[in-house]
Amino acid sequence: MSLGLRGILNSQGSLLSGTSACPGCPENMAMRMLGMALGKDVVVVVVAGCSSVIQGNAPYNAYNVPVVNVAFAAGPALASGLARAYKQKGKDVTVVVWAGDGGTADIGFASLSGAAERNEDFIYVCVDNEAYMNTGGQRSGSTPYGAVTTTTPEGKKENKKNVYFLMMAHDVPYVATASVGYPHDFIAKLKKAKQIKGFRYVHVLAPDPYGWLFDPSKTAEVAKLAVQTCYWPLFEYERGKLTISPECMHCLDRRTRRPIRDFLSLQGRFKKLKDEDVRELEEYIDRTWEKLKKMAEG
Repeated sequence: MSLGLRGILNSQGSLLSGTSACPGCPENMAMRMLGMALGKDVVVVVVAGCSSVIQGNAPYNAYNVPVVNVAFAAGPALASGLARAYKQKGKDVTVVVWAGDGGTADIGFASLSGAAERNEDFIYVCVDNEAYMNTGGQRSGSTPYGAVTTTTPEGKKENKKNVYFLMMAHDVPYVATASVGYPHDFIAKLKKAKQIKGFRYVHVLAPDPYGWLFDPSKTAEVAKLAVQTCYWPLFEYERGKLTISPECMHCLDRRTRRPIRDFLSLQGRFKKLKDEDVRELEEYIDRTWEKLKKMAEG
């Protein structure tokens, strides 16, 4: 590759044009933000999922960073080895695991928990589209209550597994949540994560138009509504201290929250919800925010 072409590619961040992503793909959006935040000297470990396909075939893939594609449960283990190897060689390289909710909350959780317990030195990004979208939209542990998937045609009967609480319980240096609807917030948290040593966990909500059943032009709008209705909290947990992000301060008081129906109404996956189901989701949101409020107050 010529130096001129290399310079052009490096100037385009982590994502080049011409991916095979679906229209409105939130993972494309999130990957571009990752590049904006972390810059050069990054290696991305992509756990099996949509992002394994989006990048295309080597050597012409659309990810403008070194990428290692691995099986569902292997991401944190491989990242642990890479981070240690770079350290031994004296190279300052940021290792990132890029995984979906299936590879995080379910199949890959044992490996994730082990890396967190050992305080391995890498960033783990969970790109949460709340189902196994790459294999047909089956429910995952991260699928919310009431959502219709190909394996829960009547709506899921359990609430979402909030992995960010589990990561905080591991007492790791940094845990944060984000949404592709708020790029500035996601980028700022990734930049902060890069400056911290040890295990860092960033959980970004990535609404999927085809699994969530909404117009692909509304990805950013749905991602914002998730935050505005307080379904998806934005916060940072740094060395034992939890801080609510400014975009979510209104969620601390029920009276200032936007109605959850504004978020649900745009998505076909919630078409079978009854009034009592909506109340269950509201109670879930209440419980989540009561817990976060107590943690923020210390």
